[in-house]
Amino acid sequence: MGMQRADLAGFLRRSRERLGPRDVGLVEGPRRRTPGLRREEVAALAGMSPDYYMRLEQARSPQPSGQLLAALARALRLTEDERDHLYLLAGHRPPEGTRAGEHLRPGLLYLLDRLDGVPVQVLSDLGDLLAQNDLALALFGCVCSVAAGDRNVVLRWFTEPAVRDHFAAEEHEEHGRELVADLRAAVAHRGGDTASRALVARLRTASAEFTALWDRHEVAVRRAHRYRLVHPELGTIEFDCEVLATPATDQRLRIFTPPPGGTDALDMLRVLGPQHRCVTTVPPSRSS
Repeated sequence: MGMQRADLAGFLRRSRERLGPRDVGLVEGPRRRTPGLRREEVAALAGMSPDYYMRLEQARSPQPSGQLLAALARALRLTEDERDHLYLLAGHRPPEGTRAGEHLRPGLLYLLDRLDGVPVQVLSDLGDLLAQNDLALALFGCVCSVAAGDRNVVLRWFTEPAVRDHFAAEEHEEHGRELVADLRAAVAHRGGDTASRALVARLRTASAEFTALWDRHEVAVRRAHRYRLVHPELGTIEFDCEVLATPATDQRLRIFTPPPGGTDALDMLRVLGPQHRCVTTVPPSRSS
């Protein structure tokens, strides 16, 4: 990721010019000729030398550090999107965005209700099932529960052997590797926070298989894949899964669609309805 000096200079200049002294708590003097803040005022607010800031606006500075960019974002009163743009222009990866945790925005819940023609789920980046519509409940009722302590799909895969009975046996190994690779990407993205460290520690203690896969350091975000499920009433059925990102960095929308010519299973799921459930063992609650 390279530094885009000319674009960075222009963005800083425009951001400076749209602010007045009063916007940042300064007194506006009588002899102000230039629009917005002066360069030395921005430099003082950011805790940097006026000469270095001037070189930034003249597109002839060395690459600024992440710490300096954070100070500039605060000094220029940038929004989160503007801050991320600043980092990218300077050749840095933006800081992690806001997390939603278990809170689901009303718009996302509305979308979940409106997409009633196919199974839809909302998962956290760590694999916690946060919500699902009726068709998803009919499809995954034996596998995914939203009950507290029984909602993490990675934990259930590696600690409850019965869960695997609902997936094609020849795909167990690949499915396990994909779950672990996706989890590793999420843990790294979170910077190894308390929740992700606790989940990994619990999985390593509970499953030698997980530990072996985790130690392979495979990383791959799951964006699209095919599920072959062994349904207790419908037999083996296939669905394609598309994983869509939400505005929050820690939530994902999963939409399951039948492959071409495979709508019979979807029709049967509508007949079964959400009342179809299976009794499974509920593991103890996971600490976060």
